[in-house]
Amino acid sequence: MTWAGLRAGDPVMVTGTRLRSASWSFSAFVRNTKTGEVWVEVVGGRPGDRNTRSFRPEQVFPPGRRRAGNPTSPSFAEAPQLPLG
Repeated sequence: MTWAGLRAGDPVMVTGTRLRSASWSFSAFVRNTKTGEVWVEVVGGRPGDRNTRSFRPEQVFPPGRRRAGNPTSPSFAEAPQLPLG
């Protein structure tokens, strides 16, 4: 499963979880064909957790720096990380 240049297991940063020190990895991009709803499934959580959670695509970002709790880069929904060449 791939989405916006991500493959299952790739690390991502998720906003709006209220969990400190959480780490997440991409699992799947899901689209409900009847309702048009979309979401991204990730696996992880606090250290040692392997919970599966679903988030809106706008909440999923490349791993990296945060400024005042917010990612410094656009979300994967805004700027897919497509492979070059």
